[in-house]
Amino acid sequence: MNPVSSIYGLVVAARNHLYDRHWLSSRHLEGPVISIGNLSMGGSGKTPFVILLGELLEARGIHFDVLSRGYGRQTRGTLLVDPGGSARDFGDEPLLIARRLEVPVVLGEDRYQAGLLAEREFGPQIHLLDDGFQHRGLAHDFDIVLVTADDARDRLLPSGRLREPVAALERADAIVLTSGASPDLFPVDGKLVWRAVAFCGIARPQNFMLQLRKAGIEPVAEAVYRDHHLYTENDIRELLALKARSEAEGFVTTEKDAINLGGYLSALHPLAVVPVKMDLVDAANVVDTILRTIGERKNRA
Repeated sequence: MNPVSSIYGLVVAARNHLYDRHWLSSRHLEGPVISIGNLSMGGSGKTPFVILLGELLEARGIHFDVLSRGYGRQTRGTLLVDPGGSARDFGDEPLLIARRLEVPVVLGEDRYQAGLLAEREFGPQIHLLDDGFQHRGLAHDFDIVLVTADDARDRLLPSGRLREPVAALERADAIVLTSGASPDLFPVDGKLVWRAVAFCGIARPQNFMLQLRKAGIEPVAEAVYRDHHLYTENDIRELLALKARSEAEGFVTTEKDAINLGGYLSALHPLAVVPVKMDLVDAANVVDTILRTIGERKNRA
């Protein structure tokens, strides 16, 4: 193992030990906290899962909000996401969640302070904690951890992508293995874009390209940007030039990238936007289990 990764692992283990022994304390909100997290640096499907779980709660008439750090935003502090705002102010993923679920999404580097603001404004309802597995300063009532097949073979930062070793999954209440895509995810104006320029700025761009090919779409050209990339006028010129050189019929990208395109979205035409979508096996039983568990834990507290 890389010596720096070894040092990183020791620091992570020491921090977790202090929390496990209660020498470092986690602060509690009045409403229950359901954490959705992962082991690695992005790309495991946290945002689709937050949206899926939110839709399942909404179907039952259960009120909730979402707490997030707001990675990639150019603002700081604790604030409520405006669904009509920009990714620069709120971050692409919180903005996507706010638009899709139409519930309060509160940002804060300190998720406890974000939760306090949410409870002051909306009452002590359920809090979905986005990317919360390593955020132990806020107490969790239920921990859901999303893992990919790559996580089992990966290494700790900085030589790999893991923020914690796989053994940390012992803290989880539920583990979700993410995978898959289907052809019906890629419509544009009722048709499929076959000769397309595929572009994205996400954590695991190779997965997006693979899913396109599994859906029968072979991009004629590809462009990859950094995760959470905010598109510029120069990026648009380069993409249009790439379309012309490759004689493509249009573009295909992710829903997250569509948000980061902002006002440039209409400049790329025709554009197929792949929606964030995830299915959960036996979803009703999963939600029943989560609600029952957090209820039991609140009663024991």
